[in-house]
Amino acid sequence: MNLLAQGLSPEKLALSLAIGMTCGLFPIIGATTLLSVAAGFALRLNHPSVQLVNYLVYPLQVPLIIAFVRLGEALVSAPAMPFSPLLLVARFREDPVQFLEQFGLTGLHGILGWSVAAPAILAAGFFGTLPLLRRLHAARHQARAAAPLAISPISR
Repeated sequence: MNLLAQGLSPEKLALSLAIGMTCGLFPIIGATTLLSVAAGFALRLNHPSVQLVNYLVYPLQVPLIIAFVRLGEALVSAPAMPFSPLLLVARFREDPVQFLEQFGLTGLHGILGWSVAAPAILAAGFFGTLPLLRRLHAARHQARAAAPLAISPISR
């Protein structure tokens, strides 16, 4: 409500929330904040709302990384990369350079999967929040219109 009270339109706030959600689900941990900031600046969005949603979707980001990787692998017909934490640690200890080479491609598969899913995530976030934000905006304006004007002691 405070963001709507600051003059932010329901459409702009819904886009801010949807961008925060979409960027927050990017499959590279640690990159979502910078991606959200860049998208917020590029689209002139409300940064606190973009970042708030970015952080709120973090619990979804981790399990969706696997889904995005699998989608990306399927799109390029790549073999499925195993996702065992013990295996990942062992491979990293054996040869960090080879680990980055091997799992760097997996990261690209995840980015590809996210890129394919991102328009649907963005649309769901935008159209899912817009009706509620419009109702809140209308209710706020009705409440302001119905409130009597306060007379200040100075104007008497």
